[in-house]
Amino acid sequence: MERIVYDLTRRTFLVLGTTALALSTQPASAATAPGAGWFARPRAAVRPRVRWWWPDAHVDPAEIRREVDQLADAGFGGAEIAAVHHSISDKSVLDPVGHGWGTPAWNAAVEAALDQAARRGLTIDLTIGPSWPAAVPTITPESPAAVKELAHGSVTVAAGATYTGEAPPPAVEGRPARTLLLVQAARIDTANSTRDETGLDPASVREVPVTGTTVSWTAPAEGEWVLIAYWERGSGQRPESGPHTAPEAYVVDHFSRAGTQAVIDFWESRLLTPAVRGLLKRSGGALFEDSIEIEAGGLPWTPGMLAEFGRRRGHPLTPLLPVIVLADEDPVFAYDAALTRHARKDYWDTVSELFNEHHFTMLRDWAHSLGLELRAQPYGLRTDAIASAAVLDVPEGESLGFKNLDDYRCLAGGRDLAGHEVLSCEAGAYAGGAYTTTWTKLLSTMGGAYAAGLNQTVLHGFSYATAPGAGWPGFAAFTPYGGTAGYSESWGPRQPTWHHITDVSGYFARIHQIMREGAPRADVAVLRQTGYTKTGLGASWFTASGVPTGWTHQFVSPPLLDLPAARVSSGRLAPSGPAYKALFVEGDKFYAGERTMTVPTAERLLEYARDGLPIVLLGAWEAASVPGVPGDGENERLRAVVAGLLAEPTVRVVADQTDVPAALAALGVRPDVRYATASTLLTARRVAGEVDYYYLCNGKHVENPKPPVTAVDHEVTLARTARDGVPYLLDPWTGRAERIALYAEDGDGIRLRVALRPGQARVVAIGRPGLFGTGAAHAPHATATDADLVRFGKGSLVARASRAGAYTTTLSGGRTATAVIGAVPEPVNLSSWRLKVTDVRPDGPLTHPLSLDRLAPWSDIPDLADVSGIGVYSTEVSLEGGAYLDLGAVTDTCRVRVNGRPLPPVDLLDPVVDVGPYVRRGTNTIEVEVATPLGNRLRVADPAVYGGLPRRPYGLMGPVRLLPYGEARLPGTP
Repeated sequence: MERIVYDLTRRTFLVLGTTALALSTQPASAATAPGAGWFARPRAAVRPRVRWWWPDAHVDPAEIRREVDQLADAGFGGAEIAAVHHSISDKSVLDPVGHGWGTPAWNAAVEAALDQAARRGLTIDLTIGPSWPAAVPTITPESPAAVKELAHGSVTVAAGATYTGEAPPPAVEGRPARTLLLVQAARIDTANSTRDETGLDPASVREVPVTGTTVSWTAPAEGEWVLIAYWERGSGQRPESGPHTAPEAYVVDHFSRAGTQAVIDFWESRLLTPAVRGLLKRSGGALFEDSIEIEAGGLPWTPGMLAEFGRRRGHPLTPLLPVIVLADEDPVFAYDAALTRHARKDYWDTVSELFNEHHFTMLRDWAHSLGLELRAQPYGLRTDAIASAAVLDVPEGESLGFKNLDDYRCLAGGRDLAGHEVLSCEAGAYAGGAYTTTWTKLLSTMGGAYAAGLNQTVLHGFSYATAPGAGWPGFAAFTPYGGTAGYSESWGPRQPTWHHITDVSGYFARIHQIMREGAPRADVAVLRQTGYTKTGLGASWFTASGVPTGWTHQFVSPPLLDLPAARVSSGRLAPSGPAYKALFVEGDKFYAGERTMTVPTAERLLEYARDGLPIVLLGAWEAASVPGVPGDGENERLRAVVAGLLAEPTVRVVADQTDVPAALAALGVRPDVRYATASTLLTARRVAGEVDYYYLCNGKHVENPKPPVTAVDHEVTLARTARDGVPYLLDPWTGRAERIALYAEDGDGIRLRVALRPGQARVVAIGRPGLFGTGAAHAPHATATDADLVRFGKGSLVARASRAGAYTTTLSGGRTATAVIGAVPEPVNLSSWRLKVTDVRPDGPLTHPLSLDRLAPWSDIPDLADVSGIGVYSTEVSLEGGAYLDLGAVTDTCRVRVNGRPLPPVDLLDPVVDVGPYVRRGTNTIEVEVATPLGNRLRVADPAVYGGLPRRPYGLMGPVRLLPYGEARLPGTP
């Protein structure tokens, strides 16, 4: 059996042994502990997915079936079909009439995809419209269901002067058809002016009579006035990079039932053929909507806004319209700062409620009627994405647009309080990264996101094979982009690294498997008054200081507190879900840090405090105010409730964020994961019955951290549910599970050493002895050693070291045992290699055989300078015992064979493997197979597009070293 242990010298977890474990596809549960195979062979539902780009219906159903097979063979669990062709600059080559989105040709291709996916056990998701945002070809910009905007025009009127004429036309050009909503006048008040906004006196705002669209109005005798006309009009927005349909599709109104119904009606009449309906019912899947990128020259609007605002906010919108309107996304007028903030907060809260109720909820319920789920990216507008995440079956984020891990934690809070399972991510879109993105870069990007709650990876993306006008190596949805290399990446068989894809897909699937087990746990809920995400704004103290010392947190917004799970029991909020130990509240970071809270929210917090939930508030909450424009006596009622809240013994108020940890300690709150020194280690905990799963990653909080992430090596204490729980190491690369031999019991936790290179991740499970069917179930463990490592061997503990000597180990019962390790050979540098490169070229592969007396990147070898492909390095070496093979630098993916036997997958972020179980005494043949991105070849194959890419160092660069070790059994261990 293979064994996975800590290697203290290499500062990583390593695989030992030879025998593969039994396989199982059953998930773990509280009642049934998982076997080792459960982790080794994850179920289909947790396998990674791809965004599958089609050039509308310019596809062949036979090729569609082949590509489904390619994905299944590569270890993927599903694909999302999207009509996207940004790379096709000459749209005249497209045929939207015969091959557009929603045509019979499209439906035939979708049927082929669904049918073949069902045969291969994959799930297919369907995007809600062509490209994005959601749009249909059955409306015009002036249709009631089309997206709307509120434009405005204004003119200055001097004191006592009369304006007569047409209402001022919109300041920002747009659709010619428009309806005059109303005209107002307001006195200019320079005291309220800002650098970009004209100040107005709110008390002076008045409606001006209009005849048709004609105005005749005389200004009062004092002050300078502005006359403002508000025009309702269709924005005419179309989905990205069209045309995709004939007639052209237009974006729907996302804030009205009419807009969403237009989407549903189109699907029901044109897309849901009997065959598609049957296949969807058979295979499930989801409808998907991309980020809500509503573009308007004016203010995003819906025809029922005035009535909805008044009903929801309890006061009219019209007096506030001057400070709400936008011109090219920028505000134009302002009242005093506080009133302006509150007015805008009220408006966007209303938009958010309409969006979640009339769009996402309506779409979700319809999707359910089809046997589907709704997956969506609920951001792009200033709406409560945290609340949206609770509405959706599967909320989704994105690695490109999310500025740090707190953007994921916002969506995770909504998902977990709603009791949903999956948080998805559009993964790996890098600007200018086409055909040069490495898997190691993607892994480094995604590692931290899993710690923030992510548990589904949708690669960006997998392009259909070809399209009109596409050259070698085939159609790519986003490259060329603006004439040069575009967004990455077109993963698939065209990429040399696809040769090793099952290693990578298996890694993702095992991480997903762990991150869906049982229930999530987070130490603290951060109440965010405004639930935006994709902002990069974190939580005071927790983001910058708490996370580096082991704390975990999620964000919740006020609507989530009305969910059934948002109750307190035994001092925990949502005990059956994230089981937050405390609630943290600070000022609204999106509205000048103001201490705001609605009265119902304050009442809920008071209820929580009385039920025993620790609450920490940052700042002067005695003068709290409601977030929007207050009603009569509303602030006074709020402050009375807050005063009661602050008097509760489970509540602490701190003046500065540096006081937060002391307040938490005083309330008896401590994190599940503890370590003494600030670290880049990121963690996530899941609990299934009495089994604790910890995801540990030396990850990045932001894409380009300063200073960069470096290796971590320190002790960590992990809380455990089972009193007799022992730790197991689960390697997501190999799928192996093994009991950890070296650790200490620390009160209610397990203390062990964690050493990880940048981006590297491992999983530690804590459960009863024998949890994964592993040996040494009840054997004593080591608590300290001066050997390089201690592992469980056959019936005993085994010490390992890179030098000869006597090594002493302290056992869990207090006894010590000494192991004597004999002579160990010195490390060996492997510099001479035979290399055979399969060069991937437009006219077919070409083989390059070479002999190397030293390793160098292909870019430094004349015959390989612009080569992309697969290289096989081989060499012979004499060995007498066990050794590690350290590959050093390698780009990009690799596999190792020893004497013709394949080793388990290589951890691409720390390419060190144990070759001990595979070598024999005497001469051994070592082969390292390396696959590269396609970029270097494309530099010369298509210089008009890719010639600006730098030549990149590919291949095995090393230095490659053999690091021998010796082993000895610890005497007296069973």
